[in-house]
Amino acid sequence: MDYTTQNKKIELITEDTIVIGVDIGSEMNFARAFDWRGREISKKVFKFSNTLGGFNFFDGWMTDMLQRAAKMQIIVGCEPTGHYWFPLAGHLKDRGILLVTVNPYHVKQTKELDDNSPTKTDLKDPKTIAKLVIGGNYGIPYIPEGIYADLREAVSSRDRINKELNASANRIQRWLKIYFPEYLDVYKNFDSTSGLMVLEQAPLPEDVIALGIEGVVKIWRAAKMRAVGKKRATTLVESAHNSIGIKGGNCARLELQMLLEDYKTKKRQMEMIEEVLTKETMKVPNVEKLLAIKGIGIITVAGFIAEVGDIRRFDSPKQIQKLAGFELKRNSSGKHKGQTTISKRGRRRLRRILYQVVLPMLKSNPEFREVYEYYTNRVKNPLKGKQAVIAVSCKLIRVFYTLLSNGVEYDAARLRADIIRPIMLKAA
Repeated sequence: MDYTTQNKKIELITEDTIVIGVDIGSEMNFARAFDWRGREISKKVFKFSNTLGGFNFFDGWMTDMLQRAAKMQIIVGCEPTGHYWFPLAGHLKDRGILLVTVNPYHVKQTKELDDNSPTKTDLKDPKTIAKLVIGGNYGIPYIPEGIYADLREAVSSRDRINKELNASANRIQRWLKIYFPEYLDVYKNFDSTSGLMVLEQAPLPEDVIALGIEGVVKIWRAAKMRAVGKKRATTLVESAHNSIGIKGGNCARLELQMLLEDYKTKKRQMEMIEEVLTKETMKVPNVEKLLAIKGIGIITVAGFIAEVGDIRRFDSPKQIQKLAGFELKRNSSGKHKGQTTISKRGRRRLRRILYQVVLPMLKSNPEFREVYEYYTNRVKNPLKGKQAVIAVSCKLIRVFYTLLSNGVEYDAARLRADIIRPIMLKAA
């Protein structure tokens, strides 16, 4: 059964159902049980810990609630508070008990209905959560498994490493700006292999001067580097002689040494995670079809699948657009018609991945460039630049959905035929 509408969600809660609202915390959780009409079954709030013993205690309490109310089915509702709810979700899934989630914003907005008070307490929140579930105001969370769970974890790790790598690179460049700014004129990329070799042994300008041209060349020859030689060494030594950097000492040398070690560690971690990411992504059925699109790489595909999960759980690409927060949000009342924007609800990382990959595709991929030009130049309702980029992102979602779901080959001509209508374009 498809539980995508509120009516469908309400139908899931029958006379044989008890709804348990759980307020999840970092260490302790609080629960209350209600029947399908919203009448409370539990006499008082039930408290249990985030431990195996606590979960087993909660199981016994739920069984007691079922017997007391003479019901057959349990639905547990909670707020998805950070990562604290993951262990309970896994435990309930193993027990075959449905866990649903409510929007924390909805809890905040509706908690005053009972007592006209904005007070937040462990006694009050479970009741508010349960009432939202009974009214069909909940979602069924998707918890990826197998390859999709591995990909989500790997992509998350890559994002973290990438942030740390950029931070490490910025620290090194800051150090160079202070002590040896001319180095960045000799090497446009500070992490050039030959340049890092010199920095490791002679970080400060006076150290490079002490080495001299022959000393610098000797470092490269010892590493059997052939792409650099005396000319580059001469430029580097001359830059050291003319350096305006401040005079550093042993602490400055130590600082750069630690920064370089940290940078190399992050680079090595990045290579490791990308190797794993590539290997795991290629296990997804039909993923090679996406890589046939010009401008789409393995990192983009991995990020998309990590956020979306198993494509078979969607009935339409519009559901993925909503997941990405690309659903249109209209603002109108009576004769007033406000600006239409996107909702930005859903998975922010998915929206970022799609937006960032579309921008370079508009230059490198001719058919998607034509789609963009159609949206911006059509006679009826032409879109502005950013609006057109979002529209192209939605088109890319539909393409991804079709290729992954049906296993068909990517066809650029079909993409053009689907969207380009010459009679609708403005006259030149």
